Amino acid sequence: MHLEKQEFYNLIKNFEFKKLFNQLGWDHSKVKPFPISVKDKIYDLTAIVDKRDFLIFICDSNIDNKIPSKEERRKIDRELTKLFQEHLIIYIDKNRSQQLWQLSIKEPNKPVQYKEFQYFSTQQPELLFQKLRNLLFTLDEEEKISILDVKLRVSEQFSLNAEKVTKKFYDKFKKEHSAFRKFIDGIEDQLELDWYTSLMLNRLMFIYFIQKKGFLDSNTNYLREKLTLSMKKKGKDKFYKSFYKNFLLVLFHEGFNKPKHSKDLQNEIGKIPYLNGGLFDVHQIEQENKNINIKDEAFKKLFDFFDEYTWHLDIRENASGNEINPDVIGYIFEKYINDRAAMGAYYTKEDITEYISKNTIILFLFDRVLEKVKNAFTGENSVWNLLKENPDRYIYDAVKHGIYHQDSVIASEAKQSPSTVIASEERAKQSQNTVISTEGRNLNIRPLPKEIQQGINPEIQNRIVKDVENNPPQLLELRKEWNKPAPPEFGLPTEIWREVVERRQRFFEIRQKIENGEINKIEDFVTYNLNIRQFVQDVIEQYEGSDLIEAFYDAITQITILDPTCGSGAFLFAALNILEPLYEACLERMRAFVEYDNEKGTGKKFTKFRKVLDDIELHPNEKYFIYKSIILRNLYGVDIMNEAVEIAKLRLFLKLVAEVEPDPNEDNFGLEPLPDIDFNIRAGNTLVGYATEKELNDGLSWSFDFGGDKEKIQEKIETVALAYKRYKENQLEGNEDSFASFKNAKDELRKRLIELNNELNDLLAKDYGITNKKKEKKKYEDWLKSHKPFHWFAEFYEIINGNGGFDVVIGNPPYLEVRQINYQPNSLRTFDSGAVHNMCIERSLQILSSIGNISMIVPLALVCTQRMTIVQNLLENNKIVWYSNFAWRPGKLFENVNRALTIFVSNYSKVSCVYNTNYIKWSSDTRDDVFPNISFTPWNEKRTSFWVPKLGSKIEEKILKKVLKTDKTISHLLTNHSTNRVYYRTTGGLYWKIFTNFSPKFYINGKKGKSSRETFFTVNEKNKDIICIAILSSDLFWWWYTVTSNLRDLNPSDIQGFKFPSSVLEDSSLLNTGKEYLNDLELNSTMLTRIQKQTGKTKTQSFKIALSKPIIDEIDKILAEHYGFTEEELDFIINYDIKYRMGKELNGEDDE
Repeated sequence: MHLEKQEFYNLIKNFEFKKLFNQLGWDHSKVKPFPISVKDKIYDLTAIVDKRDFLIFICDSNIDNKIPSKEERRKIDRELTKLFQEHLIIYIDKNRSQQLWQLSIKEPNKPVQYKEFQYFSTQQPELLFQKLRNLLFTLDEEEKISILDVKLRVSEQFSLNAEKVTKKFYDKFKKEHSAFRKFIDGIEDQLELDWYTSLMLNRLMFIYFIQKKGFLDSNTNYLREKLTLSMKKKGKDKFYKSFYKNFLLVLFHEGFNKPKHSKDLQNEIGKIPYLNGGLFDVHQIEQENKNINIKDEAFKKLFDFFDEYTWHLDIRENASGNEINPDVIGYIFEKYINDRAAMGAYYTKEDITEYISKNTIILFLFDRVLEKVKNAFTGENSVWNLLKENPDRYIYDAVKHGIYHQDSVIASEAKQSPSTVIASEERAKQSQNTVISTEGRNLNIRPLPKEIQQGINPEIQNRIVKDVENNPPQLLELRKEWNKPAPPEFGLPTEIWREVVERRQRFFEIRQKIENGEINKIEDFVTYNLNIRQFVQDVIEQYEGSDLIEAFYDAITQITILDPTCGSGAFLFAALNILEPLYEACLERMRAFVEYDNEKGTGKKFTKFRKVLDDIELHPNEKYFIYKSIILRNLYGVDIMNEAVEIAKLRLFLKLVAEVEPDPNEDNFGLEPLPDIDFNIRAGNTLVGYATEKELNDGLSWSFDFGGDKEKIQEKIETVALAYKRYKENQLEGNEDSFASFKNAKDELRKRLIELNNELNDLLAKDYGITNKKKEKKKYEDWLKSHKPFHWFAEFYEIINGNGGFDVVIGNPPYLEVRQINYQPNSLRTFDSGAVHNMCIERSLQILSSIGNISMIVPLALVCTQRMTIVQNLLENNKIVWYSNFAWRPGKLFENVNRALTIFVSNYSKVSCVYNTNYIKWSSDTRDDVFPNISFTPWNEKRTSFWVPKLGSKIEEKILKKVLKTDKTISHLLTNHSTNRVYYRTTGGLYWKIFTNFSPKFYINGKKGKSSRETFFTVNEKNKDIICIAILSSDLFWWWYTVTSNLRDLNPSDIQGFKFPSSVLEDSSLLNTGKEYLNDLELNSTMLTRIQKQTGKTKTQSFKIALSKPIIDEIDKILAEHYGFTEEELDFIINYDIKYRMGKELNGEDDE
C-alpha cells in the first residue's frame, strides 16, 4: 500500500476520511454513531475506522456551523474517553471548510495533553501529510500489531517525544570540555578556569541552538562561517588577536547584551536579537581577568564536535540518534555536574523530580485556594464531584492494568450500543457493594482464573492459626499458584499473581472510597497515590465559578519554590512543568469568562481577568511570557558550584527560546528579551551564612553597638530587597526598552548586595575565629573561598522576612558525611548527626514558611537509624509526612549508585500524621510502574524507637502490632557468661540473614581464620541458642529486619529489639525444627573461593539458604501459633519478598 501526496491532498480537501484511512490499512469500524451532550448542545460522533480498538471519530458540528470551542472539545474528549480509551477525533464544520484534528496524549502519571492541528480547505495539507503518511499499516504487520503498537505509532506522529541521549555524546563532551580548557589563557585560579570553561561552552551551545532556528542573521551556520571569516584576518589585520577577542566578546557584550546596534556593529555581526538574560553580560571573571584569550584552534575543534550533531529547540523523535535538544543537554549537564562535583550528588530522573514537585506544589496551591473559596469544596457543586463522576480517570494506568477486559472501562459494551453503555455506567455508579463484590459489577471486569480466585476466601483468611501439627493451615495450599508469573493480560511486567491480587484489591478499595465520597481532601491524592496533576487541571478547566479561577491564578503567580542545592536545575524544571499548564489553563478560563460576558452580559465584569489578559497582549508570545513569569516569580535555586548555577540558568533560557519562531520582519525577531535570573539562581553555600533574623542577631552579639549596627544592616537589607523587587517587576512589565535604566538598576543592585554581603561576611567570620579581617587577610580569604557563605535573610529578604519563608522547598541534597566537606556549618542542631543532607533539611525548614511544604530524596537511613531521630522530629512537627522507601537491588533509582533511598513529603497540617511505604523493590525494566504503584500505610502509634516502620499494607500493620504486644525480646536471652554462641555476619546478605551455632569455615591463604564480618553473641541457657537461631532465621524476622532496619548492616539493636512471646522458649517442636534447619544448612553449604588483591586467596563456607526454605516455613507456622496470627497473616509472612528471595534470578545465589 502506498499513498501518493496528491491523492492524499484530494482526500483531505474532500473530507473523505474513511477512504483515506482505509488506504492506510485501517479497518472498518462497527461502532454505531451516537451523540454526546455538552452544555445543552448535541454533537454527533461517528467512528469511521478502527485498528486494534484504536478508533478514529468524526465529530460533525451541526450547530451554528462552528467547530466546538476548546473547552467544549475537551469535554467531548473526556466523555468519549469513558467509552473508548484510545481514539482520535476529527472535528469538521457544516460547510466543510475546516478541520481540527485532536489527539489526547496520555503519558504515564501526567495530566492528559491535547495535541491539535487545524486545517482550512483553502490551504495545502502538507503538515497533515507529514504526520499521517506514517500511520500506514501493511498486510505483513497485520498479525503482529497490538493496541499498544497502534497507540505508539499515532502518538509519535502527534506528540513531541524526548529523545534519549547517547553515551557517545556525553563521553565526547567531557573530553571536549577538558580540551577547550587548555586553550584558555589569562586565568590563574584553577576553579575560576573550570567555571569560565563551562560558561563559554554554555554560551556557545546556546548560540548553536538559536542559530539552527534562524535567529542569527537568518544563518543556520552562523558561528562556523564567522570563525572562518575571522581566521582569514589572521596575519593580514595587525589589530587581529583572536576569534574570541575580536568577534565573540563583541557578539556577547555588544550584540546579544544591548538592544541597539550601530550600523558598523550590524555590518560586523549581522542582524541578531537582543537577548539580555545575564548569560552574555560581562561576567565577573571577565571583569577581574582582563587578559583572557582563547586560541582559534579551540573553536575549530569544538565546532567540529558540535557539527557532528543536529541541534534543534523542539523535542521530537529521531531514529538516527544524532539530534541534540534541550532535554538532551539537560541530561548531559546533570551528569557532568555530578561527575565533576564528586560531592554526593546524583543525576535525578524525571519520575523523581515530578513526584516530589507535584506533591508539594499542588497541595500548597489547593490549600491557598481553599482559604479563599471554601464553597468550591463543599456542597453539590464541589470540585470533588469531578472525582466521583469519573474515578478511573484519576487512578494511574499501571494500577488499573489487567483489571478490565480492555484498556477501556466498558469499551466492548460501547460497541453494542450507547444506551447499553449509559445503563451500564449508571449501574456501576449506583452499586454500593463491598470491594470484593465490585468484581461483579457491570464494569467489564476481567475475572481472576479459578486457581487464583480460590485463594480469596475471607473465612479461611481470618482463621487463627492453631495446632499446626494436626491442623495445617489451608490458605497456603489454596494460594500455591500465587507465586507464579502472571500473564501480561493480567500482570505488569515481572508481576507474580500475588502482586496482581494485591494491586487489584488496592484498586477496588480506592475506587470504592472515591464513589463513597471518602476522598475529599487534596492530601488524599498523595495518600492514595492518585493522579493529582490531572485532577487540578480538570478542576481549573471545568469548575464553573470565576472566584476559584482567580484564587488559583493568585496562588500560582505568588508561590515561591526553592531548591537549596539546585545543581543544574532538574527540580526547578520539574516545578516549571507543573506550573505552566495550570497557568495556561487559568488564562483560558479567564478568556472564556470575559468572552461570555462580552457576548451575553454587560462587557464590564471580570475587571481583574481583563487586566491580566490585556497585560499578556503586550507580549509577542503568550507561552514564552508564561514561562518567563514562572521563572522570575516562582523559581529560586542556590548551589555551591558556580558552574551548576550557570548551567541551570542556561537550561531555563533554552526552554524559553524554544517557544519562539524567528520572524526577521518583527522587532527583535519577535523574541522578547530573556529574563535576567542572576538574582533568582545564585551561587553560595546553603549551610553557611545567616538564614534568619535570629541568626543575624546572634551574629551581632559581637558588636559593641548592637542596636546601631542592627539598624544599619537592616536598612541595607531593606534597600537591597526593594531594589530587587523593582528590578523583577521591571522585567515582567516589559520596560526593558529603557536599556540604560535597566542596566543601571542591575548594577546598583549588584553593588549594594556586594556591600551588604561584605559586611555580613565580616560579622560571620568572627564565629569562625577571624576577628580582624585586615590583620588576618589570608585566613579570611581562604575562609571565604572554602565556606562560600550565603546569607538567606539578606539575599531573599522579601521572601524570608516578608513571606515568612519559601512556600515550597524541594531537592536532592548531597549525601555526604561532615568529614567529607572542607567547611563547617554554623548553628545547626543536626551537625552532630554527621550527615550533610540532615543539615540541608534543617536549613530548608528554617527558611520554609510556617505553612509551607518540603520534599526531598535522601538516604534510607532517615527512617531507620538513631542519628536521624532529630530530623524525623523536625519533619513531623505539625506536618503530614509521607515516607516512601526504595531498594537498590535489583533496580535502583540512581544509576550505578548502590544506595537505598527515601523520599519524604512533609506538608503543613494542624494535626501531625505519618504514612510510610514498604521497602519497594523492582527490576530496572519495570521502573515506569514504580511510582504509580506506591502504596502508603499510616503509622501513628507512639514510637519508642528510632525507626519509622516500612509498611506497605494493612496486613503488615496488624502483624507489627501483634509483634510489639509480646513480652520478650532477644536481649532477654543474652549473657556475657556462656558458651552458647550464635554466630552471624554484620554485613552482606541482601535476601537472607544467616545465624548458626558454629563458626562458619573460613580460610585465608590456606590458613584457618575468621571473616572480619563475622561476630557472635551468647545466650544464657543450653538449647536457647537453637531456639534463638530458629526465631532469627524465620521469615518473620526477615520481615521485621526489613521493616525496622537500614537493610545494609545487621546491628545488635536489629537483633536484640526483636520481640516474641515467652511461650516460644518452651516449644519443643520449635527446638527440633531449629536443629533440623541447622543440619540442612550445613548439608547444603559449599566452599566459596575468592582471590582478592589485599587479602589474597580466601575460602568461605557459603550457605544456600533458599534450599532450606521449606524448613523455615515450618518455623514460621510454629511461631504463628504463639503470635496469634491469622492464616492470611501467616501466608503473608511465609511469602514475604518471595519474588526476590526465591525468584529464578536468585536460584543458586549464596548469601553474599
